[in-house]
Amino acid sequence: MMQSKYFRTCLGIIALLLIIYLGSKISFLFNPIVSIFNMLLMPVAISGFFYYLLRPIVDYLERRKIKRPLGVFMIYFVFAGLFAIFILLVWPTLKEQIENFIENAPNLVDDLQKQMNHLGQNPFWSRFMPSESEIYSSLMDYANKAMTTISNSITNLITVVSSFVVIIATVPIIMYYMLKEKNKFSFKLLGILPRRYRKDGQEVLSDIDNALSNYIIGKVLLNLVLSVLMYIGFLIIGLPYSLLLTLISFVLNFIPYVGALLAAIPVVIVGFIESPSIAIWSVVVIVIAQQIQDNILTPVIYGKQLDIHPLTTIVLLLVGGDFYGILGVLLAIPAYMILKIIVVRVYELFLAEKIEDA
Repeated sequence: MMQSKYFRTCLGIIALLLIIYLGSKISFLFNPIVSIFNMLLMPVAISGFFYYLLRPIVDYLERRKIKRPLGVFMIYFVFAGLFAIFILLVWPTLKEQIENFIENAPNLVDDLQKQMNHLGQNPFWSRFMPSESEIYSSLMDYANKAMTTISNSITNLITVVSSFVVIIATVPIIMYYMLKEKNKFSFKLLGILPRRYRKDGQEVLSDIDNALSNYIIGKVLLNLVLSVLMYIGFLIIGLPYSLLLTLISFVLNFIPYVGALLAAIPVVIVGFIESPSIAIWSVVVIVIAQQIQDNILTPVIYGKQLDIHPLTTIVLLLVGGDFYGILGVLLAIPAYMILKIIVVRVYELFLAEKIEDA
């Protein structure tokens, strides 16, 4: 009986459940580890993001006989120059739009109410949405909440950036050593594995590295092009707060699928407050830019690399958001890609033959 596969499986499940139960009773022992993980997650995630963006440049400089530490400092110097240009040329306009938006947020809600009332007096629109209807009331309620949320988010973002100066200051240091050391960490990680699995471990790390690199670089390129197209379109149609709304759209578009919808909401609301025609034209600009991205740029940059079902993506975003908020939403897809590569390789090594022979 002890040799029965069913008995061994049941015994393993019982042992696993017992370990989980005992672990829950001494969870206080893991609190320091969880606290350290939460503290390091943000700077390490940001450092990893920029590591994959800047690594191709450092590798290119290394091929040109420039040592990696010097290459990293050269990139930092260029970024310092770009940051100075941003402060001198872009920040004054962006700062003015942020301050005006926060200051005028209550008035924007009133203006939205007036626009809706004015639209309700139009004979054509009044047939579809009379001012006393529940749809009208719900729409106004959602719009009011959206404007409040946008205003609070901008304010909170400024507060967060100011509060975590120490964390932000650690990012260049962490990123420097990541770029300088290159693949040394992966070699140390492989040293933990038994010798017979090191080749497979190397392939797994290589697959993870390529997947993250392609995903991050491709996502940044797509969002940059999309943002430029949207900003040009917003300037042409005369959309207020065009630079601020473009920046918000750039960040939100890192969220797969739902990001484009979330980014469009504040744009349409602000455009509608200006005039219904501006709202319509803002939708046209967003749709055209998205079509260029989805049908022209995405196939060229990604091809068929991102084979993730939309339903899987939605579930990942919900789970990631529940655990770590906006950071969890942004990290959900990369974390899934890493886990999928590891699980597939473990299955191929240890379970595939046993399941097929059973």
